[in-house]
This record gives sequence, structure tokens and C-alpha cells, in this order.
Amino acid sequence: MQLLDGKKISEEILEEIKADVERLKSEGKKVPHLAVVLVGNDPASETYVGSKVKNCARVGFKSSLIHLPSTIEESELLKKIHELNNDPDIDGFIVQSPLPKHISDDKVINAISPAKDVDGFHPENLGRMALNMPAFIPATPFGIITLLDRYNIPTSGKHCVVIGRSHIVGLPISLLMMRNSKPGNCTVTICHSKTVDLKSYTLRADILIVATGQTESVTADMVKDGAVVVDVGISRVPDETKKSGFKLVGDVKFDEVAPKCSYITPVPGGVGLMTIASLLKNTVEGVKRRTK
Repeated sequence: MQLLDGKKISEEILEEIKADVERLKSEGKKVPHLAVVLVGNDPASETYVGSKVKNCARVGFKSSLIHLPSTIEESELLKKIHELNNDPDIDGFIVQSPLPKHISDDKVINAISPAKDVDGFHPENLGRMALNMPAFIPATPFGIITLLDRYNIPTSGKHCVVIGRSHIVGLPISLLMMRNSKPGNCTVTICHSKTVDLKSYTLRADILIVATGQTESVTADMVKDGAVVVDVGISRVPDETKKSGFKLVGDVKFDEVAPKCSYITPVPGGVGLMTIASLLKNTVEGVKRRTK
């Protein structure tokens, strides 16, 4: 068993982005500027946004954090998005989820200009990605395919089973894994909450990508020997042995599944770190496209 080390690969990517920014500077071109819109005070979102801002500084980006109250009207948030769309200094921006219940996720996603949608959630970017055209790829799926690529995991002709069909992870990663590209060319099966006899599918997976949001729901009896397992989930569970009183676990029961795998992502230290690196990669690539 070998770990798909998201910490190691994300560090490599951040250093590559830093070099790209230095090159842009030396050529007299624009330094990338990423903005993050945070609505409310969700602790997990605040931590995640803080990490994004910190990594922007590390690679030499300019960053802006726009913190709005949870009581903001939907119309006011859409107005702010319109301002960011039309601000020539902003190269890309994201609106951090989850949003308050009175705000429509779909309206927010559709309001963001596809050219600045570095989260890759706009229908235009998803459609272009599906057709293997230049597009911003959603950051988590982008991170997954980058991990597979950097570890030279064979994908062509393999059976990839994806558990989860969200627009953020499950749907886009299934499209990426079946595209005529590298990584890609898999035969893909998508499973979800209504799938009958889930185990019968997962046991046939050469590559198993788990994004259920259900803590440690994939166990050893569901995974075939030698499979590649990518765990997208991350949850806090109580642990009295930890100073914090909790530990982080994924959607896969790591300790019992890992010995059966050829490769597996750890939690933490796997897909999560790749997500942030991929977001920054999207931002710098957008700048490079526009300044060719």
C-alpha cells in the first residue's frame, strides 16, 4: 500500500504556482488577484477561507476577503457578485459555501462570470469540461485527477466507481475519469444514496472515489484487493486521546481498508490540501490565458 500524499503534491504545486507568479512579474504582467466572499460566521468555512488567504500570500497572489453578514439579502449578495465580475483587478473569485438558507445557491453560481469562476461550478465551465474544452475544473475533482496523474496511476480501461453525485465532486469527477484524456478513459459507474446493493459495485472497482459525506461508510469488505481508493470526505469525530477532543476521519474506514489497497488517500493530508492548490492553479492559469 502506498499513500497518495496530498500534502507532498500540493506543496509541489504551490511552488510551481509561485514560480509562475514570479515569471509573470518579471515579464511585467499582472499579479493574480483572488477574492473570497464569505457570508456569515460558519467556523469550518472561516478556517477554510483563512487557509486560502494564507496560501495566496505564500505564492505571491494578491487576495481579498469580503466578509458579509449572514443576514444579507440575496439581492445585495448578487449585487456584490456583479461588482466583482466587473472589477478588472479581480482575476477570479469564489463564494464560500454553505450559504444561509434564504440565499439560492443556483442564483449565486449562475451570477458569477464564467471567466472568473475559479471554483468551476458555473454551467458553462461544467459543460466545457464535459466536452474536453478549456475550462475551469472544479477544484476538488481537479485535485483528484492531479494526484492520480502525479503518481502515474493507470486509468485507461480501468473501472472507476464514484460514490456520490454532487455537482461539486461526484458528477464532475465521473466526467473527468471517462474523458478521452490522461488521466481518463475509464469505464465509470456512479453510485448514490438510491443505489441497491452498493457493495456489488464497489467490489468491482479498480479505482474507487468516495464522496458520500458519511463518516467511515466504506469498509474493507467493500473494496477489492489492489484497488486505488480516493477518500474525499472529512469529518470530526470525538477522540479523548487528542488534545482537541476530536480527530478527523474520512468517508472510508482507513485502518481496515488501507491494507487492501495499492494506493489510498489519507484523511487529513489527502484530497483537502489538493483542493486549495487546485483553486490557486485555476486562478493563475486564468491570468496566463488572458495575458498571452
